[in-house]
Amino acid sequence: MITIYQGTESGLEIIAQPTSGCWINVVDPSSEEIAQLTETLSIPQDFITYPLDMDERARTEKEDGATLIVLRVPSFQGEALGVPYITVPLGIVLTDWFVATVCKVETSVIETLSRARALSTGKRNRFILRMLRITANRYLNDLRSIDNTVDALEDRLQHALRNRELMELLQYQKSLVYFTTALKSDELILRQLQKYQLFQQYPEDLDLLEDVLTEVQQAIEMTNISSNILTQMVAAFASIISNNLNVVMRFLASVTIILSLPTMIASFFGMNVLVPLAQRAWAFPFILGTAILVCASVAVLFWKKNWL
Repeated sequence: MITIYQGTESGLEIIAQPTSGCWINVVDPSSEEIAQLTETLSIPQDFITYPLDMDERARTEKEDGATLIVLRVPSFQGEALGVPYITVPLGIVLTDWFVATVCKVETSVIETLSRARALSTGKRNRFILRMLRITANRYLNDLRSIDNTVDALEDRLQHALRNRELMELLQYQKSLVYFTTALKSDELILRQLQKYQLFQQYPEDLDLLEDVLTEVQQAIEMTNISSNILTQMVAAFASIISNNLNVVMRFLASVTIILSLPTMIASFFGMNVLVPLAQRAWAFPFILGTAILVCASVAVLFWKKNWL
C-alpha cells in the first residue's frame, strides 16, 4: 500500500501523485508497486526491499544521490501471538525532493506521525528528526506498558500454582531482549547521523538530534533495568510456585494421614475374629469416640508443627 502525504497549514493531506516536498509512506508493497516506485522515484530497488526484510539490521547507506536509513522500531502484535512486543525494520529514504518510509507492517510510529499537527513534509531533515523522536517516545511508552503488565502479573504470581503466569513473564522478557538489541543499534545510527553534514546545517536540528539520542539512551537504561528485574523475578517466582505447590502437597499429605487413622482402627475391629469389646453394647460409640480423639490429637500435633 502506497500513501502520499503533503504538508499544509491545516495538517497532512493525501495526494494522488508524488510532488516536491512530499512524504511517501509504503507498507508491505507488492512486486508491481516496488517496480513502480523504483521507476517513478528513481531510487535503487534495494532501498525499498531492504526494509521489508524483518531481520534487517539498523544501518545507513547512500547510493545515486539517495540516502537510506534503516531503524528498528517497536511493534505491538498482541499477547495472543506469543511475544507481545517485537521490533521491525523501518526504512527512511531521503532524496533532494521527497522523503519515503518503507515498512513491512503498520507501526504506531507511522500512525502517530500521520496524525501529527503542524508537520511540514517539505523540511525533510526536520521531518526525519520528528520521526526519530516519535520512535524514541514509542519505546518509552511501550516500556511503561510492559512494566505495568509485569506488576499486575506479580500480584497474580504470589498465589499461583501453575506455570501460565510464569510463561507470560518469559514472553515479556523476550520483548525486552528485542528492545535492548534494537535500541543499541538505533543508538549507533544516531551517532552516525550526528557526524553527517545533513543535520549540522542548522543548530536547531543538531539540538533535536541530541535530544533524540538522549531519549534513546534513557530507553536503553530503562530496558536494562526492566530486563534485570524481570530476570530475577522469574527466578524468584519459579521458586514461589514450587513452594506453593509443596504447601498444598504437605496439607494433602497431612489430611491423608489423619483420615487413615479411623480407617486403621475400623479395620482392626472389623476383622472376622474375636476382638475386644465385641460383646459390649457401648463398643461402637467407644470405638467411634476413640477414632475421633486420635484424629483430633494428630490434627493438633500437625497444626502446632505448622503442617496444616
